[in-house]
Parts: sequence; structure tokens; C-alpha cells
Amino acid sequence: MLGFLVAIAAGFATPYLEGPVARPLVKQMEKHITLEASETRLVAFIVAMLGAGVASALLHSGMTFWVILGGGLGYFGARLLVALREVMDARRDS
Repeated sequence: MLGFLVAIAAGFATPYLEGPVARPLVKQMEKHITLEASETRLVAFIVAMLGAGVASALLHSGMTFWVILGGGLGYFGARLLVALREVMDARRDS
């Protein structure tokens, strides 16, 4: 369970890792492969999930499935909450 929570936090932190962590990595990678600008966020997500996976392994908590699910929920969490609120408001109004 703790690995799942760590993964949610890592997914949520992805946009904040884009500048200080992913951009330097992308600059180093561009010497060898071509990356598009939109792929910088993906690199940040990969770094966040690697961190969550290592933390999950060190804490002996969380299966791979739950770490991946937690990362996805954390990454899309803000948008999912907005969509859920819209559905609840629509039900309340009708």
C-alpha cells in the first residue's frame, strides 16, 4: 500500500520534475537520439516512476501493478477530480 501512495505522489510530481530533472537528461540524450519537445514530460514521468519503483522496493511495499496504477492516478489525478466534480454537479442539477 505504501508503494501505491509513493507512486501517486511521484505521478503528481511529474510536472515539477520536468524542468530541473528531465530537461538536463533530454539535453544529454539529444546527443545520441532525437527527441521531440513533447517527450520531455514523458522523460520526467519515467524518472518519477523509477524513483517510485526504487522506493517501493526499498520499503518492501507494493506490487508493480499498484505502482503503475498509482503513478497513472497521480499523473492524471487533478484532471480526474475535475471530471468527477463535473459528473457530481450534473447529477445534483438534474
